[in-house]
Amino acid sequence: MTAIDRAPAVRADWSDHAEAALRDAGHRSSGPRMAIVDTLARYGCLLTAREIADRLRSEGRDIGVATVYRALELLDGLGLLHRVDTREGVSRFEPAHPSGEHHHHLICNRCGRVSAFEDPGLERSVQRMARRLTFRVEGHDVALRGTCASCLAGRGHAAAGHALAPD
Repeated sequence: MTAIDRAPAVRADWSDHAEAALRDAGHRSSGPRMAIVDTLARYGCLLTAREIADRLRSEGRDIGVATVYRALELLDGLGLLHRVDTREGVSRFEPAHPSGEHHHHLICNRCGRVSAFEDPGLERSVQRMARRLTFRVEGHDVALRGTCASCLAGRGHAAAGHALAPD
């Protein structure tokens, strides 16, 4: 299992892909919509609509949460995002890369920390299972829920915080 770090080229590729997909679907690339796409491309992993709006506001962009929700629904409907349930009562979103490149998540039930990971062995297992079941897998999400190392050691993170850490 390896931690991930998204290269700038991968982020730019998704942003360009999202802009082209919006255009091809007949949607205009408005300033707010593209700011949301750029934020998703930059931060990449499991953001809520509120977190996106907060990050945009911290950059001087006054884009409301309702606008973010509408953009996320549109992007999700076009297959440009993965929607992930982290059991917080809100959806989190991340770019769905056109190459199929993806990662999975470790979610701490105590502090809410989310860590991304890749595991080639897991990917091979999914493919073996698909062949055994005669099933074409078109996508999959893995979220392992439990207790992070910091919480196990009594050094837990703020319960309300969301942190993506490439552990």
